[in-house]
Amino acid sequence: MDIPRQDVAAKKRRRRRAVYAAVGLATVVLTTLGVRGLTPAAPSVERATIVIDRVKRGPMVREVRGLGTLVPENTRWIPATTTGRVERIRLRPGTIVSEDTIILELSNPALEQELHEARLQLQAAEAGLAGLRVQLTSEALQQEAAAATIEADYQKATVQVEANEQLAAGQLIAAVTLRQSKLDAEQLARRFAIASKQMVIHAEATVARLAAQQSAVEQARARVALIKRQVDDLTVHAGATGVVQLVPVDVGQQVEPGTNLARVADPSRLKAALKITETRAKDVQIGQRASIDTRNGLVAGTVTRVDPSVQNGTVTVEVALDGVLPPGSRPDLSVDGTIEIERLDDVLYVGRPAFGRDQSRVNVFKLDAGGATRTTVNLGRGSVNTVEILYGLGVGDEVILSDMSAWDAFDTVRLR
Repeated sequence: MDIPRQDVAAKKRRRRRAVYAAVGLATVVLTTLGVRGLTPAAPSVERATIVIDRVKRGPMVREVRGLGTLVPENTRWIPATTTGRVERIRLRPGTIVSEDTIILELSNPALEQELHEARLQLQAAEAGLAGLRVQLTSEALQQEAAAATIEADYQKATVQVEANEQLAAGQLIAAVTLRQSKLDAEQLARRFAIASKQMVIHAEATVARLAAQQSAVEQARARVALIKRQVDDLTVHAGATGVVQLVPVDVGQQVEPGTNLARVADPSRLKAALKITETRAKDVQIGQRASIDTRNGLVAGTVTRVDPSVQNGTVTVEVALDGVLPPGSRPDLSVDGTIEIERLDDVLYVGRPAFGRDQSRVNVFKLDAGGATRTTVNLGRGSVNTVEILYGLGVGDEVILSDMSAWDAFDTVRLR
């Protein structure tokens, strides 16, 4: 009987295919695991596009910087003292003026009419005072005349009493006649005493009535003086020697009391008003030294005032200028000021990184043989361009100060 044979060659082919498949699968798995274990290649950065600085040890000056303008030390705003209409502007900004120089003219017909009426009221009050003086003088004279008459009658009665006493002693007149003369004399004496008191009271009343009328005259005179001063103020004078800085009104404009009409300042005495960011202003103190850059030269100065309030994220710091101002310096000129906060004798410091804040921890790229590696650094006290290093770097280390946020995903970069 015949026995069927297995195909040996086919079995070998199937076995070889299985081995190839297993080897291929193992290769794919190993390749995948190897690729996953690889790190991304470090990106390249152009050395010319970044800022590099070397860590140093030594003295460091802490400074803060701010922009500002030059402003006059002595500035005078000229306000309107009454309602008026701008009739004429004689001078424009930039004109040199003295105290009596007229800058502009206002008009107010109602005020001029009021002045005329006030003068008439003053004249009436003065006439009333003069009339009262005449009246009181006449009354005083009448009282004096009446008192004099009573006094004369009293003197006559006294003489008559003396005569009657002598006649009565000789029994030449009746006793009743002597008694009657004595009664007349006593009555005249009382009338004279009353008249004397009336004269005193009238004198006191005269003083009071004259004082009241004099007060009315003074009130009328003060009102005339006030209105006259307001009329005079319609002609606006500079009031100080200097230069007209600003005339913020136009011809024909109606102004109210308190409206600023002009500003006069002395351009020879200027100071710097700097705007310091509120985070930096906490270290600024009165008396600190400063340097003001006018774009045409540097001027030394001293901090004289620090504004206690914050406006738009900045603090105003005023600096008195000690040196001579460079040519071209004038009010409202833009300047750049640097204030010296303190001097540190022996510290480790480097240039300020792009996003490095004082007393903070930052990551910077430190240069090494292969390029630059991300390093954590603790920063301390800072200045305008430098910052203190507390931990993470040593003397001689070189770090990248530029903004490296584009390479946040990498811990190393290559420089080319």
